[in-house]
Amino acid sequence: MIESSLKELSKALADKKISSVELTQLYLDRMASLNHSLNAFITPTPEFALEVARRADEYRAKNNGHRLLGIPMANKDNLLINGQRTTCGSRMLGDFIAPYTSHVVESILSAGMVPLGKLNMDEFAMGSSNQTSYFGVVRNPWDLTRVPGGSSGGSAAAVSARLSPIATASDTGGSIRQPASFTNTCGLKPTYGLVSRYGVIAFASSLDQVGALGRSVEDVALFMEVIAGHDSRDSTSLSQPVASYVAALETLANTSHSGGRSLEGLRIGLPKEMFVEKGIDAPIWAALEEAKATFSRLGATLIPISLPHISHSVAVYYVIAPAEAFSNLARYDGVRYGYRTPEYADLQEMYTKSRAEGFGEEVKRRIMIGTYMLTEESFNIYYIQAQKVRRLITDDFNRVFTECDVLLGPSTPITAFEIGSVAMEDPLQMYLNDIFTIPANLTGMPALSIPCGFTEQGLPIGMQLMGPLLSEELLFKVGHAYQQVTQWHQQAPNISVQH
Repeated sequence: MIESSLKELSKALADKKISSVELTQLYLDRMASLNHSLNAFITPTPEFALEVARRADEYRAKNNGHRLLGIPMANKDNLLINGQRTTCGSRMLGDFIAPYTSHVVESILSAGMVPLGKLNMDEFAMGSSNQTSYFGVVRNPWDLTRVPGGSSGGSAAAVSARLSPIATASDTGGSIRQPASFTNTCGLKPTYGLVSRYGVIAFASSLDQVGALGRSVEDVALFMEVIAGHDSRDSTSLSQPVASYVAALETLANTSHSGGRSLEGLRIGLPKEMFVEKGIDAPIWAALEEAKATFSRLGATLIPISLPHISHSVAVYYVIAPAEAFSNLARYDGVRYGYRTPEYADLQEMYTKSRAEGFGEEVKRRIMIGTYMLTEESFNIYYIQAQKVRRLITDDFNRVFTECDVLLGPSTPITAFEIGSVAMEDPLQMYLNDIFTIPANLTGMPALSIPCGFTEQGLPIGMQLMGPLLSEELLFKVGHAYQQVTQWHQQAPNISVQH
């Protein structure tokens, strides 16, 4: 069962080949066996999961229910669930019990899906390796000496290792797509506003977006139909109805014969700024060349294009994101909730020591950068200028989408690196891992990372598809067509041998 797709699990439950309780217990047992090696879960919730599963079985006995009714899943630990611990990977929230439930989890529970627990992550989603979590590093199922990527490393590791069939994740600068690339999973960063951020602990509010990590494009598309949609409690939530993503994939399958030329007429843009051979590891470059050939065989036309301002994306991001983080994290002061230092002489010392002891080094680094960016002397020099360049980057993408339908590029310039090899003392090297993913967050457009190969050492390689605002349906179609004629996404890690 652990190798089954969401559709296959849905059919097995509907045909009563297995109950939700039995399926949930299967994943809980696997979690108990393997999580000590991976550290993907911070807080397993087996009692809650089995209770939800029992309710799903009772409902199914009397009603048809949602097609994902009774299917297990897992949540990144920055989504609130009423009465459950939500840590955001930080000592600051190590004992925090959520007083309400996020819109995303409300939607998941309404569909009858079964949350298995809360997944590990870089502290406050700040990191590209899942090495900054207060609860320890997450290990990559494909090689336990390597990182799974971040900040959604727990989500990626859990799905890749079959500890959960699907997982929520969040993406502020690549935190879904980079882990997807490192773990041979599929990850979508949706259009900004497509998924509500109500009840999601904020990092950088104009960049954060909740999405999904799954084993196939089809699984991600099916799950996105659950979590996407308007929420009046989020002022940035989009109001238009959610597309039927899976129906679009079924239409694609019906019009395609054994793969065929199912992408006939599609124009795929190849940004020259992303195809710089010297800046990309050789195996990734080779995998991208093979992927381009596959898309050509499927009938797509490949068009060279240019995005002249994306070279500034990393610099723009590391002005805007820390500034917004500084603002969002000011609430953690040891007074209202969160960690409070046990010893202090006065109020000022309580503030200082609580924040110094409660936050990790990377979070403190970004708070300090953000503080500087918002000072009176720096605001106009850096922050306002960064917002202007952000607009230029967005204009570049709007222009090229008049020439092509989607863009193709690498998800990351490297494959999964060894734990500790990119040290905190060299943060710039870590930040550059997001060089290809950051533009989608700055522009708000959707981007999808899917598997496209392996290195000789067996490390996964991912490629990224990007589209204009609200083009998720098209991205799913393109990614699904690719996965109909390739088998990369079907490969699974053999972690039982490794640990």
